Amino acid sequence: MSVIGSRVIISARDTAGRRCFSRVGFVGLGNMGGHMARNLLSKGYKLVVFDVNESAVSKLREAGADRASSPAEVARDVEVVVSMLPSNQQVLDVYDVKSGLLSSAKKNTLLIDSSTIDPFVSRTLYKQAEKIAVNFVDSPVSGGVNAAKDGTLTFMVGGSKENFELAKPLLGSMGSRIVHCGDVGMGQAAKLCNNMLLAVSMIGTAEAFNLGRKLGLDSKILAEIVNSSSGRCWSSELYNPVPGVLDNAPSSKNYEGGFGAALMAKDLGLAQAAATKVEATIPLGSLAHQIYRAVIAQGFAKKDFSFVYQFLKGRT
Repeated sequence: MSVIGSRVIISARDTAGRRCFSRVGFVGLGNMGGHMARNLLSKGYKLVVFDVNESAVSKLREAGADRASSPAEVARDVEVVVSMLPSNQQVLDVYDVKSGLLSSAKKNTLLIDSSTIDPFVSRTLYKQAEKIAVNFVDSPVSGGVNAAKDGTLTFMVGGSKENFELAKPLLGSMGSRIVHCGDVGMGQAAKLCNNMLLAVSMIGTAEAFNLGRKLGLDSKILAEIVNSSSGRCWSSELYNPVPGVLDNAPSSKNYEGGFGAALMAKDLGLAQAAATKVEATIPLGSLAHQIYRAVIAQGFAKKDFSFVYQFLKGRT
């Protein structure tokens, strides 16, 4: 049982004796966060949400969530808060110790940041939370918008073993695989490595399918060959960049509603910065960063990152 203001909130326990959260806060209701929050509602959690996009908030309110006027208000009467935000600065603003989540979170509140940010920022937030006896884990996700919608995300969690176990049942309502990667920041490290590889593989897939097109090969036939051969990868099999190959991929929906090219460029920039700090050599990661920056420069920042196929196609 915990006391929040004048209210007493009873925290149930599951069969393993772990604390179960009765009321959850959620900040950031974009392409990923909106689906994640909706999955929590469908699993019976009572939700308090905030986003600067009023339309996104309205959709969750229609589904049964309560609206907060600020991140600080979100944290006032909940036991756990999940955040899903686009950038380092937005995360820092939302968690601000004077006006954000860390200004109002009560003792033993669990803060779960599922944004993809610099691992060193996550460690800074952890230290700030620790000073006021608030628990913090970084928990970025993999799987894309479809996995967010279907509740099959992979969560890469950085934090203490205790906090990982505390967060695991809640994360299991939004994902199918929950992996403890180590201390705070290691979830972000795993995510940046994964996304750098994803960017490189998507560019390689786009190059291969563009070459096949130029040679006169039908893209669906090439996909069938690649996906049963050594070239098989997530980008070719589940997120093919060629329109019409996969009906549910963003490429078949005018590259809308997926993981934006600007976000991929942001993640590659984070990987580049992290590599510089630890003196790691990432030539393909660096080249991928340059290519996605070029995609953005041509005005396609909001298109799904698989739009790199059209970028390459337009150049040859």
